[in-house]
Amino acid sequence: MNDPVVFLPGMMCDARLFAPQIAALSAGRTVIAAPIGGADSVERIAADLLGQLPPRFALAGLSMGGIVAMELLRQAPGRVSRLALMDTNPLAEKPAVSAARLPQMEAVRAGRLTQVMRDEMKPNYLAPGMQQQEVLRLVLDMAQTLGPQVFLRQSNALITRPDQTETLRACKVPALVLCGKYDALCPVERHQMMADLLPDSRLVVLEQSGHLPCLEQPDETLAALRAWLE
Repeated sequence: MNDPVVFLPGMMCDARLFAPQIAALSAGRTVIAAPIGGADSVERIAADLLGQLPPRFALAGLSMGGIVAMELLRQAPGRVSRLALMDTNPLAEKPAVSAARLPQMEAVRAGRLTQVMRDEMKPNYLAPGMQQQEVLRLVLDMAQTLGPQVFLRQSNALITRPDQTETLRACKVPALVLCGKYDALCPVERHQMMADLLPDSRLVVLEQSGHLPCLEQPDETLAALRAWLE
C-alpha cells in the first residue's frame, strides 16, 4: 500500500507541526499537509478538502486535525485507506468549553491573538523538558502566521462539531490511535475509548510527550506512523 499520506494539523498550526514526519515519509510516497482554516464548520472543512485531495489516501490528524479527519471518514469512508488519530477527541464539545471560547474569540477580535495562544497552549499541555519552550515558540509562530480570522473560523467549527463515536464504530480500515502521556487537553483515557470503538486499531502512548508528540517525540511518532503504514 503506497497511498498518499494526508496530514491535518491542529488548531492554529500548519505543516510545520509535522515537519519531521513529512521529511522522513516523503522520500518514499506522496505526503500532503492540508490546511483546515478555510471554513467555520467541521462539515464544510471536510467537504472542501474532499474536493482537493486524491481519490484515496491514508489520513492522519492531530487535535482539531483529528476531528476533521473523523468527519472526512464519515463523509467519504471509501476514500480513506488508513486512519491515524493523534491527541484528539471524538466527542461533541461540552457547553462549558464552548462558553470558555467566547471570551477568547473576543480577545482575538481585539488584537490579542498572541496572548490568547500563549494562555491556551499552557506548558502543562506539553511534557516537561528542554524542548518545551522551543515547541511553544513554534506554536506561537504558526498561530501568528495563520492570523485571527483562522482562529475565529476554527473556534466556531469546534463549538459546533458533531459527535463521531458512531463514525469510529463503523470504521473499516486499520487505525492508529496515538497520544502523549502528559496531554492534559486530550487525556490517555479518551484515546483508550477511541481505540475500543475502532474495530481494527492500535493504541500508542508516548511516555515523554504531551499534546504535540510529532514535535515533542518526533522519532517515536514517526516509528508509530511507519508501522501504521506497513
